Amino acid sequence: MLLRLATRPFPPFRSATALFHARTLVSSSRPALRASHRARVGLITGAVLATSLLAGNVTSPIHADAEQSDNLRSESARPQTPLSALVRSYIVYSICSVPAIVDWSPTILSVLFSLPGIRQIAQAVVRVTFFDQFVGADSAEDAIPLLEQLRAENKGCLFAYSVEVDEDEASGTAKDDKHAKLSTHKQIITETLHCIDVAADFENKYSSHHGSDMRGRKTWVAVKMSAMLPRTEALVHFSKYLVSTRPKSSPSVAFPGRPLSSDFDVLSSRSATNSFLTDSDIADLRELRDDLREICKRAREHGVKIIVDAEYSWYQPAIDAFTLSLQREFNRLPSSSWFRLGNPTLHTSAVQPLVYQTYQAYLRRTPEYLKQSLAAARAEGYSLGVKLVRGAYHPHEMAAHASAMSTRTSTSTLISSYGYSQSISPDPAPPVWSTKDETDTCYNACATLLLEHLRADIKAARADGSPRLGILFGTHNWNSCELILSELAKLGLASVTGATTWVPETVTERVAIGQLYGMSDALTDSLVSRTRCASPFVMKYIPYGNLAEVMPYLSRRAIENKSVLGNGGAADERRRAGSEIRKRIASWSGLSW
Repeated sequence: MLLRLATRPFPPFRSATALFHARTLVSSSRPALRASHRARVGLITGAVLATSLLAGNVTSPIHADAEQSDNLRSESARPQTPLSALVRSYIVYSICSVPAIVDWSPTILSVLFSLPGIRQIAQAVVRVTFFDQFVGADSAEDAIPLLEQLRAENKGCLFAYSVEVDEDEASGTAKDDKHAKLSTHKQIITETLHCIDVAADFENKYSSHHGSDMRGRKTWVAVKMSAMLPRTEALVHFSKYLVSTRPKSSPSVAFPGRPLSSDFDVLSSRSATNSFLTDSDIADLRELRDDLREICKRAREHGVKIIVDAEYSWYQPAIDAFTLSLQREFNRLPSSSWFRLGNPTLHTSAVQPLVYQTYQAYLRRTPEYLKQSLAAARAEGYSLGVKLVRGAYHPHEMAAHASAMSTRTSTSTLISSYGYSQSISPDPAPPVWSTKDETDTCYNACATLLLEHLRADIKAARADGSPRLGILFGTHNWNSCELILSELAKLGLASVTGATTWVPETVTERVAIGQLYGMSDALTDSLVSRTRCASPFVMKYIPYGNLAEVMPYLSRRAIENKSVLGNGGAADERRRAGSEIRKRIASWSGLSW
C-alpha cells in the first residue's frame, strides 16, 4: 500500500474536504454502530498499539523551548482533530523525542532515498508522517483550503516556499553543480513572486473594498536568502568582508555585528573584487539584490508583508545588509523627502512596515542590536519590522565556533557529527548564549522593550496612520506568550475582561504572535480562544513545496523540534495525542479507559 501511495501521481489540487480531513481541525459526526463494530474497534486498537511499538515509548526529557503553563490553557470548545492526524502526531512526536534518531535523520533519509525500490517506500512514509505534519501542501494553490480553515479559526498565515540549503551545502561539502543551482535559485525567485500573488488574492477575498483596504491582511510571505542565489559561498564571503571592514559601533555590537548603509558600497565599486570577494561573488550578490527588490516591489503592489528569515551566523552579516537596504527603501515613511520626491506614485494604503527582519534572541548581540535598530529607523525615517524568535541553530552554532577555536580531537569529532565548521566570528566567545535560561531572559527582555516602543508609536499616532514599528513574536514558549499578553494589558494596549484579552485594531495592525505549522497547536488554540480582535492576532508559519524540494526543511524541522519540544515538551505532545486516541476508541467501543 505504501508503495502504491508513493508511486501514484498526486492530484494537482486537493479539495477542501480532502484537505480538512487530512490535516486540519474539523468537526466529524460519530459513526453509526454496525454489526462489525467490535472487529473494527479491535483493528483500530491494534493499529494504535502498533504505532506505539513503532514509535517507541520514549520518556527521557530533552532540551526545551519552555515548560507549558497551565494558566494559559483553555477548555473552550474547538473542532475535533481527525483520528488519522492524532496517530500521525503521536508517531512524529515520538520520533522527535529521540535525540539520536533526530540527529541521524538526514543521513538515514539520504541513504534510504538513494536506494531503488526502497526510495518509494521511504518517500511514502515521510509523506504521511513528517510531510503532512509540518508542510502545508505541495503548492501554493493546494494550500488555499488550509488557509481558509485557519482564517475561519481567526488565524493568519506566514506563507513560505520552503526550499532550503541542505546540510552538506551549508557546511561547504556538497558537490558543485552550478547549472542545477542556477535553475533552482531562479525557480525559487519565480515561486516567491507567485506566492505573493496567491497570498494577495486570498486576502482580497476578505477585504471590504476588493483589496484597496490594507487593514487586517494577515497572509504574509517569508523568504530565505541562502536559497535565492546560485552559490551560498557568496553570502559567506560577503559576510567575511563585512565583518572585516565595518567600523566598530559605539556601543559595540557583538558578532555578527550591526549592518550599515555603506555595506553595499563594495557592490557598486568598479573594482569590487578583493581578498574576500571574487567576480562571481559580486555578480551573484548583485543579482540577489535585484531579485529581492523585485520581490519587494511585487509585495508593495499587493499589500503583502515580507519576512526575511534568519539563518546561520556565517550568513547573517550579509543577510543583515540586504535586509537593511530593503527596509530603508520599502519601509520609508511618507513624511520623508525621499519618499515624496523619489516615489510620488507610491500608494499611501501600502502596509507598513513591509519588510521584517528576524532577530534571534539566542545571539549575544540581540539586546544592543535591537536598541540600535530602533534608533536608526527613527532617525532615518523608515518603519522597523521585527520578527523576534529564540533561534533554531544553537547546537550547530556552538559546534562551529568550537571547531574554529580549538583543534582538540574531541572537538573535531563533535564537529564531524554535525557537519558544521564555518564559524567566521572573530570573538573568543560563541555568538550564541551558552544556556537556555540566558536565551529566555533575552527574549522576554526584548519583547518587553518592543512593546514599550509600540505604545510610544501608537501614542504618537501619525497623521497618515503609518506605523513606525511592526512586531511578529515567533515563539512556542507558553511563558513568553503570557508575558506578551500581560504586557499588552499593563501598557494599556489591550483590555482584559475575565479570561479574555481584547486587542484593538491599532494593535493587531502592529503585533502578531506566530507558531510553526504542525507544532504547539495547543498554544495556538489557547491564544486564539483567549483573545478577541477584528483580524487574526495569531499566525501559523505554513511551508509548502513538493516532497523532494522540502526534504532539507523537514530535516531541519526534526532537529529544531529537539530545542522547541524538549524538557518533556515532545513527550507532552505525544501523551496528549495518545490520550485523545484512547478517548476516541473508548467512545466508539463503549469501553472505559
